[in-house]
Amino acid sequence: MNILLTGATGFIGRSVLQRLVLQTDIDVHTYGRRAPMGCVLNHINGELGESDKLHTALIGIDVVIHCAALAHMVGSYDDINKINVVATLDLARQAVAAGTKRFIFISSIGVNGSCSHDRAFRYDDVAAPWGEYSKSKYLAEKALLHLSAETGLEVVIIRPPLVYGHNAPGNFGKLLMAIDKGAILPLGRVNNKRSFVAIDNLVDLIFTCISHPTAANKVFLVSDDHDISTTELLILMAQAAGRPSRLLPVPLSVLRFVGRVTGKRAVIDRICNNLQLDISYTKKMLNWRPPISLKEGIKRCFHEGK
Repeated sequence: MNILLTGATGFIGRSVLQRLVLQTDIDVHTYGRRAPMGCVLNHINGELGESDKLHTALIGIDVVIHCAALAHMVGSYDDINKINVVATLDLARQAVAAGTKRFIFISSIGVNGSCSHDRAFRYDDVAAPWGEYSKSKYLAEKALLHLSAETGLEVVIIRPPLVYGHNAPGNFGKLLMAIDKGAILPLGRVNNKRSFVAIDNLVDLIFTCISHPTAANKVFLVSDDHDISTTELLILMAQAAGRPSRLLPVPLSVLRFVGRVTGKRAVIDRICNNLQLDISYTKKMLNWRPPISLKEGIKRCFHEGK
C-alpha cells in the first residue's frame, strides 16, 4: 500500500510517520515544505496548493493522511481559510484525479464547540465551531464530504480534543515544563471534566482508519476514554514527573475574574470548562479501544517510549 502523509514535521504527523515507517507492507511518501528528519522515504518539497507538485506526489497513492494545517493564531482568517479549506479541498480533488481511494482528514473537536456543558459531545451533534481554526476545519469537512458524494472518494474525518505527548506544543507543553520545574499553579480547585487523547492513541486510530471497511465517509471522535478534571490531570503529571504537585486552591470565580481583567478569558475557559467526548460510536463502528491508558499516556510525556 502507498500512503501520502502531509504535515509529517508537525507534532501529530511525526508520530504517524514514525509508525508508518515500521510497516513492511506500506510504502511511505511525504509532502511538505521540508523533509522529515531521520527517515529514509520518498519526499516532495512543496506547498499545499501547488498543483503540479501535488500531482507528482499523488501518483500511485492509495491513501492520503492529511495532518497539515495552519494552526491556531498563526495567521489571518484568509490565511487559515486558504490552507485549511481551499488547499485541503484541492489536495482531495487531486487525489481523486490520481485514483486515490481514501482520504483521512485530521479535524478538531472544536467543530462541535468550545464547551460540552452537561453532556459529552457526540459524532452526530449539530456543529457549533468556534474560532477561525475550528470554523475552517468544519468548512473543510463539509467540502470533503460533498466531494466524496460526487466522486466516490472515501473520506474519514477524525476530531481529536487536546492531543498530548512527549514534546507536545502549545498550552499542554507549557504545563509540562511548569510541572517539571516544580512551579506553583493556581489550579487546585478546578472540578471540571475534560477528555484528552494521548498521541499514541490518536495514531492508533488513524492506522485503524487506513483500511477499516466501515470507516469510509464517517466522522469519528477520539479520546483516551477517561475524563478527568484539570486539577486531577496536573496531579497525574506531577506524579509522572516525580515532582510534588504544587497547586493552590484558588476558587474558580477568582480565576475567571483574573482572566477577564487580564484579557486571558479564553485561556481560563479552555482550562476550566467541561469538554467531554463520547467515543462510543468510534469504538462500536471500528471495534477499537484506546491501546494505552491516560495514566500511561501522561507517563510517556516525561519518559518517551517507556
